[in-house]
Amino acid sequence: MFAHVVEDIRTVKERDPAAISTLSVLLNYPGLHAIWWHRADHWLWTHGHKGFSRWLSQQVRFFTGVEIHPGATVGERFFIDHGMGVVIGETSVIKDDVTIYQGVTLGGTGKERGKRHPTLDDCVVVGVGAAVLGDITIGRGSRVGGGAVVVRDVPPNCTVVGIPGRVVVREGERVEAIDLHHEDLPDPVIEMFHCIQRRMDRLDARLAQDEAWATEREEATPFAAPEDSESSTDQSSDDGASASCDIG
Repeated sequence: MFAHVVEDIRTVKERDPAAISTLSVLLNYPGLHAIWWHRADHWLWTHGHKGFSRWLSQQVRFFTGVEIHPGATVGERFFIDHGMGVVIGETSVIKDDVTIYQGVTLGGTGKERGKRHPTLDDCVVVGVGAAVLGDITIGRGSRVGGGAVVVRDVPPNCTVVGIPGRVVVREGERVEAIDLHHEDLPDPVIEMFHCIQRRMDRLDARLAQDEAWATEREEATPFAAPEDSESSTDQSSDDGASASCDIG
């Protein structure tokens, strides 16, 4: 147990630059407190004390703002940053080196029995306010962007953004083992608008080229016009002369 505590404190110091000392971590990290209490809760749950463990988890929720169901399985070096509003469902499975931020929900869908909550594989990061719903798996090293709603399996080393969550591969590069930059994610909607903007720019350039070509043609027309006028005048003069001759 003491080894777990030491490892958890070291994990917080590695992933949160605000963790300035061991004492600060012990006193000021409700997410860490919730994890420690959950280990005791989970032991009670698996040893037949389900009613008491459920009641105890609600007391922990009151004091920490983090609700972890006693039935959830949590691995090593799990870190909940800030923690307020985090909800982890009964059949959730969280493996090693996972990081989640405030407002995250690992929830179920419908009223089905059995495994109905997600599995987070090793080194997964779930951003602020994201929801991962249903019996799905987030693959190793993947990241879920802030505010995303994920309802389908995610392959390893991917990023997920949007509602519903869409998998986006960052330039084909592998995600690092523990990459906490969950705010720096590609946005496919913005990319679509950029694509539309580039197409509009090309159309504007083509339109400007066509207008310039049309203007050149219009400017060339007056040079031909006098010849037509002169010929018309000559033709009129000839017609008048002919008429005079006929009258004469």
